[in-house]
Amino acid sequence: MGKKQFELNPHVLEKWLKKPSKDFTKQDIIDFIVGNEIEMLNFRYVASDGKLKTLNFVINSLEHLDQILSTGERVDGSSLFAFIGAGSSDLYVVPRYSTAFVNPFEEVPSIDILCSYYNNEGKPLESSPEYILRKAHAEFKSSTGYNFKALGELEYYIIANRDENQLFPAVDQKGYHASDPFGKFEFIRKEAMHLIAMCGGKIKYGHSEVGNFTDEKYYYEQQEIEFLPCDAESAADQMIIAKWILRKLCNDYEVNISFAPKITVGKAGSGLHIHMMLEKNGKNMMVVNDKLSDDAKKMIAGLLDLAGALTAFGNTIPTSYLRLVPHQEAPTNICWGDRNRSVLVRVPLGWTGEINMVKDANPQETGEIKMLDSKQTVEIRSGDGSADVYLYMAGIIVAAQHGLQMPNALELAEKLYVNVNIFHEEHKEKLDSLQGLPVSCYESALALEEKREIFQKSGVFQSGLIDSTIKMLKSHNDEHLSEELYGKHDEIYKLVMKYLHCM
Repeated sequence: MGKKQFELNPHVLEKWLKKPSKDFTKQDIIDFIVGNEIEMLNFRYVASDGKLKTLNFVINSLEHLDQILSTGERVDGSSLFAFIGAGSSDLYVVPRYSTAFVNPFEEVPSIDILCSYYNNEGKPLESSPEYILRKAHAEFKSSTGYNFKALGELEYYIIANRDENQLFPAVDQKGYHASDPFGKFEFIRKEAMHLIAMCGGKIKYGHSEVGNFTDEKYYYEQQEIEFLPCDAESAADQMIIAKWILRKLCNDYEVNISFAPKITVGKAGSGLHIHMMLEKNGKNMMVVNDKLSDDAKKMIAGLLDLAGALTAFGNTIPTSYLRLVPHQEAPTNICWGDRNRSVLVRVPLGWTGEINMVKDANPQETGEIKMLDSKQTVEIRSGDGSADVYLYMAGIIVAAQHGLQMPNALELAEKLYVNVNIFHEEHKEKLDSLQGLPVSCYESALALEEKREIFQKSGVFQSGLIDSTIKMLKSHNDEHLSEELYGKHDEIYKLVMKYLHCM
């Protein structure tokens, strides 16, 4: 297709440069800036709070622009990461050209670029979450021969004045795929999707989610944006940029937004489901003869074996564990199944087999309908918006590699396969036979402590970062929080407000 493939491309830089972002060079960025009269350059980088930070430059000459793009800039690491002391805190932030995008909010034409951290010796900062993900994926590719592709489902609540729900009121907890006017904030979601795509996000779709409710003051509406599979590093970058765009839009429209795992008890919480697939030579390797491959099952076994420890990266605040309860479309036990939303790891429909539904739906169609490569993925459903996306994705990759190398992986996968809704009373015996996920940050810390050597293998996760993660989780002192909060709605509300804007 050549350059024609960029005709419908919403990514402003890819369309103008007529090349994929992974191939962007410094000269490409300079050419775009000169050719489009860009006046400012913004470095963006993620700190320990999981949010984007910014360093702004006014471009004053070609020489100045070339220098910024070639050398990066200094920042105070001790103000960005708790594990860096003030005595030797300088870090370099160095732009990753493939992440460049036109800032959709600035009145002054501006280019933003995500950056990586480097230390005083010019080496990558070992404990930077973004670099840990890079290490995890490089080790995975080297040891397994596979590329790890992933996508995230970004769930969130928009919170507005309850008057928003007066006309065509939404039905409580019946918001799944609601259309305007029953879904009040479809317009924000669609605008966000448009801007995310312009900034390089590869979006699959967006829709309203199950959760909606109204209390004495506010109307709460849950929504989701899901991405397309891509390399794990890009998948994480996309979600970081998407969260920033959503927050910026909601701020501009004077409504609140939260990616927190739980807003109130008894209503659907927001997860961060991660889909993944094994790829080799550009081909999806998750299925063989229209069946889930043995390597896909081994990967699932690794996710299950490290499931408790993964909550240390994917569920990092006390309200995370108010979401992981029965009957709220969230997992509680370590098991997997096909198209089963009561399990931890789900195998969704993947367009496998001899199916040609579009011909049946459109009998008038005489042209050839081609199915592309298999879309099969598997999905881990435990994580939530409190996760540092880079660390969580890195942990998932470590778990996938662990499964591919476990001698008993297929036996474990067979043992933990479930084809029933484990929350139904008639399947209580099956539920009781399964190990549960941690029920608090404290238990999550213990699970990570037990499995830490697997995460530290090959130097992917630093020992100090594992120590600090365990210390942070234990500092919440939430070992018995669920029991202590039972029936105390005012206390639960205070806790929710404390963590409303996590990560």
